[in-house]
Amino acid sequence: MQNTIKFNGLDHLRALAIVLVFIYHYRMFPHPAWIDTVGWIGWTGVDLFFVISGFLISSQLFQETGKHGTIRLNIFFTKRFFRIIPPYIFTLALYFCLPVFREREALPAFWKFVSFTQNFGLNVIDKGTFSHAWSLCIEEQFYLILPFLLLFLGKFRSIRFVIPGAVFLIIASLALRYYAWHEYAVPNSSSPDFWKVWYMKIYYPTYTRFDGLAVGVLIGCLHQYFPRLRSFIHAKGNMLLIIGLLSVALSLFFCRDQYSEDASVFGFTLIAISYGLVLMGAISGSSFLGRKSYFLTSYLAVLSYSIYLSHKGIIHLVQLFTDQSIFPASGSSMFIICFLACLGGGLFYRYVIEKPSALFKNKILDNQQYKIARKKFKR
Repeated sequence: MQNTIKFNGLDHLRALAIVLVFIYHYRMFPHPAWIDTVGWIGWTGVDLFFVISGFLISSQLFQETGKHGTIRLNIFFTKRFFRIIPPYIFTLALYFCLPVFREREALPAFWKFVSFTQNFGLNVIDKGTFSHAWSLCIEEQFYLILPFLLLFLGKFRSIRFVIPGAVFLIIASLALRYYAWHEYAVPNSSSPDFWKVWYMKIYYPTYTRFDGLAVGVLIGCLHQYFPRLRSFIHAKGNMLLIIGLLSVALSLFFCRDQYSEDASVFGFTLIAISYGLVLMGAISGSSFLGRKSYFLTSYLAVLSYSIYLSHKGIIHLVQLFTDQSIFPASGSSMFIICFLACLGGGLFYRYVIEKPSALFKNKILDNQQYKIARKKFKR
Protein backbone atom coordinates (compact mmCIF):
# COMPACT_ATOMS: atom_id res chain seq x y z
CA MET A 1 0.00 0.00 0.00
CA GLN A 2 1.30 3.44 -0.95
CA ASN A 3 2.21 6.08 1.56
CA THR A 4 0.93 9.61 1.04
CA ILE A 5 2.99 11.17 -1.74
CA LYS A 6 3.42 14.77 -2.77
CA PHE A 7 2.57 14.97 -6.46
CA ASN A 8 4.39 18.01 -7.84
CA GLY A 9 2.57 17.73 -11.14
CA LEU A 10 -0.82 18.33 -9.53
CA ASP A 11 0.30 21.80 -8.44
CA HIS A 12 1.03 22.63 -12.07
CA LEU A 13 -2.40 21.36 -13.08
CA ARG A 14 -4.19 23.31 -10.34
CA ALA A 15 -2.37 26.46 -11.43
CA LEU A 16 -3.43 25.82 -15.02
CA ALA A 17 -7.03 25.19 -13.94
CA ILE A 18 -7.37 28.48 -12.02
CA VAL A 19 -5.83 30.45 -14.89
CA LEU A 20 -8.29 28.84 -17.32
CA VAL A 21 -11.23 29.66 -15.06
CA PHE A 22 -10.02 33.23 -14.52
CA ILE A 23 -9.70 33.92 -18.26
CA TYR A 24 -13.05 32.31 -19.00
CA HIS A 25 -14.90 34.37 -16.40
CA TYR A 26 -13.06 37.55 -17.36
CA ARG A 27 -15.10 37.54 -20.55
CA MET A 28 -18.17 38.69 -18.60
CA PHE A 29 -16.39 41.99 -17.85
CA PRO A 30 -15.01 44.56 -20.32
CA HIS A 31 -11.97 42.82 -21.79
CA PRO A 32 -9.40 42.95 -24.60
CA ALA A 33 -10.23 41.17 -27.86
CA TRP A 34 -7.66 38.43 -27.36
CA ILE A 35 -9.60 37.16 -24.34
CA ASP A 36 -12.39 36.03 -26.67
CA THR A 37 -9.86 34.25 -28.87
CA VAL A 38 -8.35 32.11 -26.11
CA GLY A 39 -10.84 32.43 -23.27
CA TRP A 40 -13.49 30.11 -24.66
CA ILE A 41 -11.43 27.05 -23.64
CA GLY A 42 -11.46 28.23 -20.02
CA TRP A 43 -14.68 26.36 -19.20
CA THR A 44 -12.58 23.20 -19.07
CA GLY A 45 -10.73 24.53 -16.01
CA VAL A 46 -13.60 23.40 -13.79
CA ASP A 47 -13.49 19.94 -15.37
CA LEU A 48 -9.76 19.78 -14.62
CA PHE A 49 -10.48 20.72 -11.00
CA PHE A 50 -13.07 17.91 -10.85
CA VAL A 51 -10.58 15.31 -12.13
CA ILE A 52 -7.93 16.49 -9.66
CA SER A 53 -10.38 16.46 -6.73
CA GLY A 54 -11.69 13.02 -7.62
CA PHE A 55 -8.16 11.65 -7.74
CA LEU A 56 -6.85 13.33 -4.59
CA ILE A 57 -9.80 12.68 -2.30
CA SER A 58 -10.30 9.08 -3.40
CA SER A 59 -6.55 8.39 -3.08
CA GLN A 60 -6.57 9.75 0.47
CA LEU A 61 -9.57 7.59 1.36
CA PHE A 62 -8.06 4.48 -0.25
CA GLN A 63 -4.85 5.01 1.72
CA GLU A 64 -6.85 5.56 4.90
CA THR A 65 -8.69 2.29 4.30
CA GLY A 66 -5.43 0.45 3.67
CA LYS A 67 -3.72 1.84 6.75
CA HIS A 68 -6.54 1.71 9.30
CA GLY A 69 -8.95 -0.80 7.79
CA THR A 70 -11.66 1.84 7.77
CA ILE A 71 -12.28 5.52 7.07
CA ARG A 72 -12.16 7.73 10.14
CA LEU A 73 -15.08 9.96 9.22
CA ASN A 74 -14.55 12.44 12.04
CA ILE A 75 -11.00 13.13 10.85
CA PHE A 76 -11.95 13.26 7.17
CA PHE A 77 -14.85 15.68 7.67
CA THR A 78 -12.86 17.83 10.10
CA LYS A 79 -10.15 18.29 7.46
CA ARG A 80 -12.68 19.05 4.73
CA PHE A 81 -14.68 21.45 6.92
CA PHE A 82 -11.77 23.65 7.93
CA ARG A 83 -10.31 23.62 4.43
CA ILE A 84 -13.53 24.54 2.62
CA ILE A 85 -16.01 26.26 4.90
CA PRO A 86 -14.25 29.29 6.51
CA PRO A 87 -13.17 30.89 3.19
CA TYR A 88 -16.56 30.05 1.69
CA ILE A 89 -18.52 31.61 4.57
CA PHE A 90 -16.34 34.73 4.38
CA THR A 91 -17.09 35.03 0.65
CA LEU A 92 -20.81 34.54 1.27
CA ALA A 93 -20.65 37.35 3.84
CA LEU A 94 -19.06 39.62 1.24
CA TYR A 95 -21.76 38.85 -1.31
CA PHE A 96 -24.74 39.14 1.04
CA CYS A 97 -23.54 41.99 3.27
CA LEU A 98 -21.65 44.17 0.75
CA PRO A 99 -23.74 44.60 -2.42
CA VAL A 100 -20.88 46.52 -4.04
CA PHE A 101 -18.92 43.24 -4.17
CA ARG A 102 -21.52 41.62 -6.43
CA GLU A 103 -20.46 41.30 -10.07
CA ARG A 104 -24.16 41.15 -11.04
CA GLU A 105 -27.42 42.26 -9.48
CA ALA A 106 -29.40 39.26 -8.25
CA LEU A 107 -28.28 36.48 -5.91
CA PRO A 108 -29.91 33.05 -5.51
CA ALA A 109 -31.46 32.31 -2.13
CA PHE A 110 -29.06 32.16 0.83
CA TRP A 111 -30.24 28.69 1.86
CA LYS A 112 -29.12 27.28 -1.49
CA PHE A 113 -25.57 28.41 -0.81
CA VAL A 114 -25.36 27.11 2.76
CA SER A 115 -26.96 23.79 1.82
CA PHE A 116 -24.66 23.43 -1.21
CA THR A 117 -27.63 22.91 -3.52
CA GLN A 118 -27.24 26.15 -5.49
CA ASN A 119 -26.26 24.23 -8.64
CA PHE A 120 -29.72 22.67 -8.93
CA GLY A 121 -32.08 24.87 -10.93
CA LEU A 122 -29.49 27.65 -11.14
CA ASN A 123 -30.86 30.47 -13.29
CA VAL A 124 -27.55 31.97 -14.38
CA ILE A 125 -29.21 34.50 -16.69
CA ASP A 126 -31.42 36.19 -14.10
CA LYS A 127 -29.63 35.26 -10.85
CA GLY A 128 -26.02 34.75 -11.88
CA THR A 129 -24.21 36.47 -9.00
CA PHE A 130 -21.66 34.11 -7.39
CA SER A 131 -22.82 31.52 -9.91
CA HIS A 132 -19.36 29.93 -9.94
CA ALA A 133 -20.12 28.39 -6.53
CA TRP A 134 -22.00 25.69 -8.48
CA SER A 135 -18.84 23.59 -8.84
CA LEU A 136 -18.11 23.84 -5.12
CA CYS A 137 -21.63 22.53 -4.46
CA ILE A 138 -20.89 19.47 -6.60
CA GLU A 139 -17.56 18.86 -4.85
CA GLU A 140 -19.15 19.15 -1.41
CA GLN A 141 -21.82 16.63 -2.40
CA PHE A 142 -19.00 14.38 -3.61
CA TYR A 143 -17.10 14.73 -0.31
CA LEU A 144 -20.25 13.78 1.57
CA ILE A 145 -21.14 10.69 -0.48
CA LEU A 146 -17.79 9.09 -1.39
CA PRO A 147 -16.51 8.10 2.09
CA PHE A 148 -19.80 6.41 3.00
CA LEU A 149 -19.81 4.60 -0.34
CA LEU A 150 -16.26 3.33 0.21
CA LEU A 151 -17.12 2.26 3.76
CA PHE A 152 -20.06 0.29 2.41
CA LEU A 153 -17.92 -1.41 -0.22
CA GLY A 154 -15.16 -2.03 2.29
CA LYS A 155 -17.50 -4.02 4.54
CA PHE A 156 -17.98 -6.51 1.74
CA ARG A 157 -14.28 -6.49 0.76
CA SER A 158 -15.36 -5.21 -2.63
CA ILE A 159 -13.47 -1.93 -2.87
CA ARG A 160 -12.56 -2.70 -6.47
CA PHE A 161 -16.23 -2.37 -7.36
CA VAL A 162 -15.31 1.32 -7.42
CA ILE A 163 -14.02 0.74 -10.97
CA PRO A 164 -17.30 -0.47 -12.54
CA GLY A 165 -19.11 2.07 -10.36
CA ALA A 166 -17.04 4.94 -11.78
CA VAL A 167 -17.55 3.67 -15.32
CA PHE A 168 -21.29 3.44 -14.66
CA LEU A 169 -21.38 7.08 -13.48
CA ILE A 170 -19.58 8.22 -16.62
CA ILE A 171 -22.06 6.36 -18.82
CA ALA A 172 -24.97 7.63 -16.71
CA SER A 173 -23.86 11.23 -17.12
CA LEU A 174 -23.76 10.75 -20.89
CA ALA A 175 -27.26 9.27 -20.88
CA LEU A 176 -28.67 12.00 -18.64
CA ARG A 177 -27.20 14.76 -20.77
CA TYR A 178 -28.61 13.09 -23.89
CA TYR A 179 -32.03 13.00 -22.21
CA ALA A 180 -31.74 16.62 -21.02
CA TRP A 181 -30.72 17.80 -24.48
CA HIS A 182 -33.73 16.26 -26.21
CA GLU A 183 -36.20 16.90 -23.38
CA TYR A 184 -35.27 20.52 -22.60
CA ALA A 185 -32.75 22.01 -25.03
CA VAL A 186 -34.32 20.96 -28.34
CA PRO A 187 -37.82 22.31 -27.51
CA ASN A 188 -36.18 25.66 -26.62
CA SER A 189 -33.67 25.75 -29.48
CA SER A 190 -35.37 28.76 -31.08
CA SER A 191 -36.32 30.41 -27.81
CA PRO A 192 -34.48 33.28 -26.05
CA ASP A 193 -34.53 30.97 -23.01
CA PHE A 194 -32.24 28.41 -24.67
CA TRP A 195 -29.12 29.56 -22.78
CA LYS A 196 -30.95 29.58 -19.45
CA VAL A 197 -32.30 26.08 -20.06
CA TRP A 198 -28.95 24.76 -21.31
CA TYR A 199 -27.12 25.87 -18.17
CA MET A 200 -29.92 24.87 -15.83
CA LYS A 201 -30.56 21.40 -17.24
CA ILE A 202 -27.21 20.33 -18.77
CA TYR A 203 -24.27 22.32 -17.42
CA TYR A 204 -24.93 22.78 -13.69
CA PRO A 205 -26.74 19.71 -12.26
CA THR A 206 -24.65 17.20 -10.33
CA TYR A 207 -26.19 14.24 -12.13
CA THR A 208 -25.02 15.53 -15.53
CA ARG A 209 -21.49 16.30 -14.34
CA PHE A 210 -20.32 12.98 -12.87
CA ASP A 211 -17.63 12.68 -15.53
CA GLY A 212 -14.69 14.58 -14.08
CA LEU A 213 -14.99 13.34 -10.51
CA ALA A 214 -15.64 9.75 -11.67
CA VAL A 215 -12.56 9.82 -13.92
CA GLY A 216 -10.47 11.09 -11.00
CA VAL A 217 -11.79 8.37 -8.67
CA LEU A 218 -11.15 5.72 -11.34
CA ILE A 219 -7.52 6.82 -11.71
CA GLY A 220 -7.12 6.96 -7.93
CA CYS A 221 -8.38 3.38 -7.57
CA LEU A 222 -6.24 2.05 -10.42
CA HIS A 223 -3.16 3.84 -9.09
CA GLN A 224 -3.71 2.56 -5.57
CA TYR A 225 -4.65 -1.08 -6.16
CA PHE A 226 -2.95 -2.07 -9.41
CA PRO A 227 0.86 -2.06 -8.96
CA ARG A 228 1.59 -2.87 -12.61
CA LEU A 229 -0.43 0.06 -13.83
CA ARG A 230 1.18 2.28 -11.20
CA SER A 231 4.61 1.21 -12.41
CA PHE A 232 3.59 1.90 -16.02
CA ILE A 233 2.39 5.40 -15.09
CA HIS A 234 5.61 6.21 -13.29
CA ALA A 235 7.73 4.86 -16.15
CA LYS A 236 5.82 6.48 -19.03
CA GLY A 237 4.94 9.89 -17.64
CA ASN A 238 5.95 12.02 -20.62
CA MET A 239 4.21 9.71 -23.05
CA LEU A 240 0.96 9.88 -21.05
CA LEU A 241 1.31 13.64 -20.79
CA ILE A 242 1.75 14.09 -24.53
CA ILE A 243 -1.13 11.73 -25.35
CA GLY A 244 -3.29 13.56 -22.81
CA LEU A 245 -2.49 17.01 -24.21
CA LEU A 246 -3.19 15.85 -27.75
CA SER A 247 -6.45 14.35 -26.53
CA VAL A 248 -7.38 17.66 -24.86
CA ALA A 249 -6.68 19.50 -28.12
CA LEU A 250 -8.85 17.06 -30.11
CA SER A 251 -11.61 17.28 -27.49
CA LEU A 252 -11.57 21.07 -27.65
CA PHE A 253 -11.84 20.89 -31.44
CA PHE A 254 -14.82 18.59 -31.00
CA CYS A 255 -16.33 21.08 -28.51
CA ARG A 256 -15.59 24.23 -30.52
CA ASP A 257 -19.34 24.90 -30.43
CA GLN A 258 -19.89 24.28 -26.73
CA TYR A 259 -23.68 24.49 -27.04
CA SER A 260 -24.07 21.96 -29.86
CA GLU A 261 -25.65 18.56 -29.26
CA ASP A 262 -22.38 16.65 -29.70
CA ALA A 263 -20.48 18.89 -27.29
CA SER A 264 -23.34 19.00 -24.79
CA VAL A 265 -23.68 15.22 -24.67
CA PHE A 266 -20.15 13.91 -25.28
CA GLY A 267 -17.88 16.91 -24.73
CA PHE A 268 -17.66 16.84 -20.94
CA THR A 269 -16.75 13.17 -20.96
CA LEU A 270 -14.07 13.61 -23.63
CA ILE A 271 -12.55 16.53 -21.74
CA ALA A 272 -12.62 14.61 -18.44
CA ILE A 273 -10.92 11.53 -19.92
CA SER A 274 -8.35 13.72 -21.68
CA TYR A 275 -7.53 15.56 -18.47
CA GLY A 276 -7.38 12.18 -16.74
CA LEU A 277 -4.57 11.17 -19.11
CA VAL A 278 -2.83 14.48 -18.43
CA LEU A 279 -3.20 13.87 -14.70
CA MET A 280 -1.62 10.41 -14.99
CA GLY A 281 1.32 12.00 -16.75
CA ALA A 282 1.53 14.76 -14.15
CA ILE A 283 1.66 12.37 -11.16
CA SER A 284 4.44 10.35 -12.80
CA GLY A 285 7.87 10.94 -11.37
CA SER A 286 9.32 10.44 -14.84
CA SER A 287 7.43 13.31 -16.51
CA PHE A 288 8.74 16.84 -16.78
CA LEU A 289 5.70 18.05 -14.81
CA GLY A 290 6.07 15.48 -12.04
CA ARG A 291 9.81 15.74 -11.50
CA LYS A 292 10.00 19.23 -10.11
CA SER A 293 7.98 21.87 -8.31
CA TYR A 294 8.14 25.55 -9.21
CA PHE A 295 7.41 28.49 -6.94
CA LEU A 296 4.91 30.20 -9.26
CA THR A 297 2.70 27.19 -9.96
CA SER A 298 3.02 25.88 -6.40
CA TYR A 299 1.83 29.18 -4.99
CA LEU A 300 -0.94 29.54 -7.56
CA ALA A 301 -2.06 26.04 -6.58
CA VAL A 302 -2.12 27.00 -2.89
CA LEU A 303 -4.16 30.12 -3.66
CA SER A 304 -6.40 28.53 -6.29
CA TYR A 305 -9.37 27.88 -4.00
CA SER A 306 -9.47 31.39 -2.54
CA ILE A 307 -8.95 32.95 -5.98
CA TYR A 308 -11.77 30.80 -7.33
CA LEU A 309 -14.12 32.02 -4.62
CA SER A 310 -13.31 35.73 -4.85
CA HIS A 311 -12.12 36.51 -8.37
CA LYS A 312 -15.38 37.74 -9.90
CA GLY A 313 -16.06 40.15 -7.04
CA ILE A 314 -12.49 41.45 -7.08
CA ILE A 315 -12.47 41.97 -10.86
CA HIS A 316 -15.76 43.86 -10.52
CA LEU A 317 -14.36 46.11 -7.75
CA VAL A 318 -11.12 46.83 -9.58
CA GLN A 319 -12.90 47.81 -12.79
CA LEU A 320 -15.45 49.83 -10.83
CA PHE A 321 -12.95 51.93 -8.91
CA THR A 322 -10.02 52.16 -11.32
CA ASP A 323 -9.62 55.35 -13.32
CA GLN A 324 -10.74 54.28 -16.79
CA SER A 325 -8.89 57.15 -18.44
CA ILE A 326 -5.56 55.71 -17.30
CA PHE A 327 -6.39 52.00 -17.51
CA PRO A 328 -9.19 51.34 -20.03
CA ALA A 329 -11.50 48.58 -18.84
CA SER A 330 -11.08 46.68 -22.10
CA GLY A 331 -7.29 46.95 -22.13
CA SER A 332 -4.66 44.28 -21.42
CA SER A 333 -3.22 46.44 -18.65
CA MET A 334 -6.54 46.21 -16.80
CA PHE A 335 -6.47 42.43 -17.22
CA ILE A 336 -3.03 42.29 -15.56
CA ILE A 337 -4.14 44.60 -12.77
CA CYS A 338 -7.21 42.47 -12.11
CA PHE A 339 -5.16 39.27 -12.07
CA LEU A 340 -2.67 40.77 -9.61
CA ALA A 341 -5.55 42.03 -7.46
CA CYS A 342 -6.98 38.50 -7.38
CA LEU A 343 -3.59 37.19 -6.31
CA GLY A 344 -3.62 39.79 -3.54
CA GLY A 345 -7.10 38.67 -2.54
CA GLY A 346 -5.87 35.07 -2.50
CA LEU A 347 -3.00 36.05 -0.19
CA PHE A 348 -5.46 37.81 2.13
CA TYR A 349 -7.59 34.67 2.30
CA ARG A 350 -4.49 32.54 2.82
CA TYR A 351 -3.04 34.41 5.79
CA VAL A 352 -6.13 35.91 7.41
CA ILE A 353 -8.59 33.02 7.01
CA GLU A 354 -6.97 29.76 5.86
CA LYS A 355 -3.85 29.77 8.06
CA PRO A 356 -5.71 30.46 11.35
CA SER A 357 -8.36 27.94 10.30
CA ALA A 358 -5.65 25.32 9.66
CA LEU A 359 -4.14 25.93 13.12
CA PHE A 360 -7.52 25.44 14.77
CA LYS A 361 -8.11 22.33 12.65
CA ASN A 362 -4.78 20.84 13.76
CA LYS A 363 -5.67 21.35 17.42
CA ILE A 364 -8.96 19.52 16.92
CA LEU A 365 -7.27 16.72 14.98
CA ASP A 366 -4.59 16.34 17.66
CA ASN A 367 -7.34 16.02 20.26
CA GLN A 368 -9.17 13.44 18.14
CA GLN A 369 -5.96 11.45 17.59
CA TYR A 370 -5.25 11.54 21.33
CA LYS A 371 -8.71 10.16 22.11
CA ILE A 372 -8.28 7.38 19.55
CA ALA A 373 -4.86 6.44 20.93
CA ARG A 374 -6.21 6.49 24.49
CA LYS A 375 -9.03 4.12 23.57
CA LYS A 376 -6.57 1.72 21.95
CA PHE A 377 -4.31 1.86 25.02
CA LYS A 378 -7.23 1.03 27.36
CA ARG A 379 -8.02 -2.05 25.29
